[in-house]
Amino acid sequence: MILPINVKESDFKAAIAKFEAVLGKEWVFKSEEDLNLYRDAYSPQWDDEDEPIPSLALAPKNVKEVQAIVKIANEYKIPLFPISTGKNLGYGSCAPQQRGQVVVDLKRMNKIIEVNDKRNFCIVEPGVSYFDLYEYVEKNNLNVFLDIPDPGWGSPLGNALDHGWGYSYGMYRDHFGSHCGMEVVLANGEILRTGMGALPGSKTFAENKYGYGPYVDGLFSQSNFGIVTKMGFWMMPKPEHYMLLSIKMKRREDLIPAVEILNYLEDSFIVGWPQYFSPLNPPYGKPMNAELKSYLTSKNGKADLDKIQNYALRNGIPYWNIDVSVYGCKSVCDANLHYIKERFKVIEGVDIFIVEEYDLPMNLEQKKKMKHKVTLGIPNMEIFWISTRGETFDPSDGHVWFSPIIPRDGNELLKCQNVYMDLFSELNMESPITPFSHPRSWMYRAFCFMLAFHNSRTDREYNLKVRQAYRAMVKVAAQNGWGDYRAAPTFQDDVMGAYSFNNHALRRFHENLKDHLDPNGILAPGRGGIWPKNLRDNRFANNRRDEAILKGDKR
Repeated sequence: MILPINVKESDFKAAIAKFEAVLGKEWVFKSEEDLNLYRDAYSPQWDDEDEPIPSLALAPKNVKEVQAIVKIANEYKIPLFPISTGKNLGYGSCAPQQRGQVVVDLKRMNKIIEVNDKRNFCIVEPGVSYFDLYEYVEKNNLNVFLDIPDPGWGSPLGNALDHGWGYSYGMYRDHFGSHCGMEVVLANGEILRTGMGALPGSKTFAENKYGYGPYVDGLFSQSNFGIVTKMGFWMMPKPEHYMLLSIKMKRREDLIPAVEILNYLEDSFIVGWPQYFSPLNPPYGKPMNAELKSYLTSKNGKADLDKIQNYALRNGIPYWNIDVSVYGCKSVCDANLHYIKERFKVIEGVDIFIVEEYDLPMNLEQKKKMKHKVTLGIPNMEIFWISTRGETFDPSDGHVWFSPIIPRDGNELLKCQNVYMDLFSELNMESPITPFSHPRSWMYRAFCFMLAFHNSRTDREYNLKVRQAYRAMVKVAAQNGWGDYRAAPTFQDDVMGAYSFNNHALRRFHENLKDHLDPNGILAPGRGGIWPKNLRDNRFANNRRDEAILKGDKR
């Protein structure tokens, strides 16, 4: 039996009996077979003695049962770790923050409380998935959609709380930014509603964020101050027409003016999500052209930018391709297309054309063949394999994401490429970054320069090397003014440690709140790098253990 830290076996068994009395035995998961389902399939600590595996999992069906769980946890000082649908792949999945914590699985709380397509909002519980909400909207012929990430099996509530992003207009792509109102069970079991929800009988729970007084919603994102049981979201009205454009450019430096132009167009709501990529990157699952690959290390072990550029020009391969979504009525989309072409005339040889366009509503066949379904809020699993174990990964047992935020600036992106390529060279690791690696543009008003660290279920030494590399990347990013926005449990202390202005004033503020709101430290200790006072010695425990291993100490 895995026990929570500092909890006696007799107390744990007594707590289990009380959990079973509240939830029913069938919703208290304690067998090894059940608990293995709550392991992080991509854990960089797989099979290590401190791999974060839960001691128990609980599945309440309503807020009252969540309150009862919190009460019992306080009685026995048992750490809880709430999840929505547990699909946070690459960032910890459904595993707890620390070995032995009790997962509170909110999947049974799956009510769609309201969807309004006249005022364009919805209110949902944590167990509702993007698929659930989409099917509800389509079944009821509602004229709205919710901005979504990939893949579509996750929870709007859970994704927003971890600062997830999507694919339509910027104001909707920011999923926490587009939330409005929440209900929270605090560590003492009390129910709190934020914003207008604090007004009994409020009719604008999901329409006005602020209500009266301090705005506190942000305290419950990427933190451990409460269990969110209800959340409102602003939804986007379905447009009359949709157009997908492709912008192709010949030279590496063309990215610099292209970003500037697209910043203006996006911030003016002329275009939605711009997807940056380079056709020099091979399709997933395909090897890179041998000649092109040879140029990545042909200049004193570094990339020869001139040869790469000449290769692209000689073979007629655009150095950059940017897909851009345009929304509106048909005449507005046509006018915006004309304006976009005019703005891009400053880039020599640019080619802009329509990839696809549709009048809405679309029929099933159109939805199936649509290139970027997510830009119209259509959830799917088509790119699931990109974010999972697959033949493109070596080793092929999953990955953890490294996701630093950088300025939305072409020069900074090219600098970022060089910094990371140099670091991987110093680490004596093959670099996943090339001179044609592209930014992720989900974030509104910033780029995310994201990469995957692949891990293994069999090679623990390799995983140790991955953890070293990840931590080095966090430090180098911080030195350049870039900060990771989201991380797996293994690295959350490292990431929070990088946000160190004024002797870690932000972390100290979080900890002061933690000590007052959760004096027993029962809610997700360590989540977001926030530790309760009784467990602060655990900060950087993973790092200390890895350092001991590197010094030759026994695992």
